[in-house]
Amino acid sequence: MNWDQVKGKWKQVKGKAQQQWGKLTDDDLDVIDGNREEFVGRIQERYGIAKEEAEKQVNQWETNYKE
Repeated sequence: MNWDQVKGKWKQVKGKAQQQWGKLTDDDLDVIDGNREEFVGRIQERYGIAKEEAEKQVNQWETNYKE
């Protein structure tokens, strides 16, 4: 699934995102609202990891995402 598809289905997708990254709050997911850069930034912030690592995780999740 590409990011345009993720963004278009964010309300359905955000539950899967929260399963993957449990430290993301409902408020985080509402603020992200399908914005990929915001998503990466929130993961980076919540997990204390480098932007490159957060990007890598999101890329892998995006590639492996199944509805």
